[in-house]
Amino acid sequence: MLGNLEEVQKISKANIEATTKVVDTLTKAAQAIAAEMADYSKRSFESSTKAMEKLSGVKSLVKAIEVQSEYAKAFFEDYTAQVTKLGQLYADLAKNAFKPFEAQITKASQSK
Repeated sequence: MLGNLEEVQKISKANIEATTKVVDTLTKAAQAIAAEMADYSKRSFESSTKAMEKLSGVKSLVKAIEVQSEYAKAFFEDYTAQVTKLGQLYADLAKNAFKPFEAQITKASQSK
């Protein structure tokens, strides 16, 4: 009986340690994602402000279309890069969130 109690205590301790690591991973990932989104929002706002300033100074329809096309192209490229970066951050989060439990899951599946 004492052996079983010790085993339960070891498992409980391992679960608490793994959960703590997961919470730490989630916190760091959430901070990285929030910082990335704040940076993207700032860049996007600055880019659109510059485009509006350029657009307000044009004197021909051709130049206005050119400015708008440049802005649209830059916006799309930045957006695509941002989505790719966020996708990688979320993939890393998913991969790292379960890492602390891998050893326990492996051990449990081998003991059956």
